[in-house]
Amino acid sequence: MPKPNKGPRLGGGPAHERLMLNQMAAQLFEHKRIQTTETKAKRLQPVAERLVTFAKRGDLHARRRVMRQILDKSVVHELFTEIAPLVENREGGYTRIIKTGYRKGDNAPMAIIELVLEPVQPKVKAAKAEPKAEKVVEAPAEETAEVVEEAAEAPEAAEEKAE
Repeated sequence: MPKPNKGPRLGGGPAHERLMLNQMAAQLFEHKRIQTTETKAKRLQPVAERLVTFAKRGDLHARRRVMRQILDKSVVHELFTEIAPLVENREGGYTRIIKTGYRKGDNAPMAIIELVLEPVQPKVKAAKAEPKAEKVVEAPAEETAEVVEEAAEAPEAAEEKAE
């Protein structure tokens, strides 16, 4: 579970911060990617990852735990039926943060946080992987010798013969 930070909160008290992060998580699951400030994206990441982990479990208790944070039933349904099966084989890292530059008005660093929905590529261990034998197709020795002799005499004739 993420450790609460010390110092100033995002836009107010701890209750407001919690509500804001829950609403941002709902928007992330609805739109699959959102643009926000880097600080908010970094604070949203553990909240969203935890909710996806609950969705992967898929039981009634997990659904009720998610419903305590995300109040929109359609977003919870989408999380459990569409997003959770796509990240079923992934063992974490359900979101990625991409820094996009600075906002024009106040020069705040902006970032895009998005769900990682690509299928996981299983890692192949070097000890178990065997090198595949390559098939080498060779021309008969008689044809090769003829082409070499003709190439020595006239390069143009060898190209015509090879074709």
